[in-house]
Amino acid sequence: MTSTFDAHENGNPVYEYKASLAGGLCRFELEPHTLHWQVGRRGGRVRYDRLRAIRLSYRPVTMQSHRFVAEIWPAGESKIQIASVSWRSMMDQQRLDAAYVAFIAELHRRLAAAGAATQLSTGLPVVTYWIGVAVFAAVLFATASLAIRAARSAQWSTSAVVGLFFAVFAWQIGQFFYRNRPGRYRPDAIPAAVMPKPGD
Repeated sequence: MTSTFDAHENGNPVYEYKASLAGGLCRFELEPHTLHWQVGRRGGRVRYDRLRAIRLSYRPVTMQSHRFVAEIWPAGESKIQIASVSWRSMMDQQRLDAAYVAFIAELHRRLAAAGAATQLSTGLPVVTYWIGVAVFAAVLFATASLAIRAARSAQWSTSAVVGLFFAVFAWQIGQFFYRNRPGRYRPDAIPAAVMPKPGD
């Protein structure tokens, strides 16, 4: 299955992906006045000015570290989720960076054209974010202290292992929190931190 952002037979942009290997296809179509979505057995249409909120975030997973998600809350409906990667096989997820960026940008263009009062936000909810940052900082401090104690005791191999863990952990989790800072944005100014960069 190859996901695309193309003109469908009726001329509307379409984005498709598989959220899980066993699950059904997730399909989204930008009609002139409505977003048409089909996620497994669930589906429907919602006018652009009835989209209550959109949250863009960076959500890496074990099999794919370069993964981004758009969460959409239509008024009176449950949340819809659009991801930038698609399951292709048991051990492989396909990145759809260019298609995802194009679809999300076009969705925001249509929101603006419809005059929608959609709440546009990025990253994690504020409380969740700061709790996560506090835990992250505590783990970094504890790991650094362990590495220093090992070095002072001349346990160089232990110090090296702990130091390597510290560096990898700090980089990966640091990227997560850097990209997922809570914020608001305008439809014509989508933050680059919560969007994939094709080619990276």
